[in-house]
Amino acid sequence: MEDLVSIITPVYNCEAFLPEAARSVMEQTWGNWEWIIVDDGSVDGSFDLARSLAEQDSRIRTERLESNMGPAAARNRAIDMAKGRFIAFLDCDDLWKPEKLEKQVGFMLEGVIGFSYSYYEVIDEAGAPLDRTVRPPLKLTYRDMLRKNHIGCLTAIYDAAALGKMYMPLIRKRQDYGLWLQILKRVDFAHCLPEVLAVYRLRGSSVSSEKMELLRYNWMLFREVEGLSFFVSLRCLLWNIGNKVLDEVRNG
Repeated sequence: MEDLVSIITPVYNCEAFLPEAARSVMEQTWGNWEWIIVDDGSVDGSFDLARSLAEQDSRIRTERLESNMGPAAARNRAIDMAKGRFIAFLDCDDLWKPEKLEKQVGFMLEGVIGFSYSYYEVIDEAGAPLDRTVRPPLKLTYRDMLRKNHIGCLTAIYDAAALGKMYMPLIRKRQDYGLWLQILKRVDFAHCLPEVLAVYRLRGSSVSSEKMELLRYNWMLFREVEGLSFFVSLRCLLWNIGNKVLDEVRNG
């Protein structure tokens, strides 16, 4: 279907947040979408809720993985199922503004853009605003992205008609970062629509052990997925650490 948007959502024990995400999809002013929800072995009522949503709207399709395989596997299965020209990503605990798809797809069509993203707001786990807006640069290259993952997954859309279907590397974390790097080997720039079109829910703690795990996955991404040399990978890792520290200082 022309200009159909395939919305990719992995679900894992997200029963508490999925209804709100669903409302943000149903309220889109761009109605030409399909929503593919892939349950990644949830043990709560997430999959039953997803099936209930699919029964209410024929644009929604569901799938369930046999076991918990991680968000990359769930997203890749949804991409396999996708029929749309545009591939968009929405995690089950995040939200979109009603005009998200209409504005961003229009932006891509008008500018003949293969890969785009936008600004987004941040809320806490309970949904309270944190008075924080993330405003990435207006254009990004592959080299820019090696220094920092500027693109929020909930804002990203790529044109599968122009690029073909592209998939996330099968690592447990930083898989979206890996996909953005792959796409930026196909296009010269990723382009930002400088409007707040999405809402990111900040969940969990930021204890040192979790930060170290993320660093480990960044290293894995640079060395094993991107195949960069030891010294280039180290430089990219240090860039990422430095940018993360600066972000934390700016955000208090």
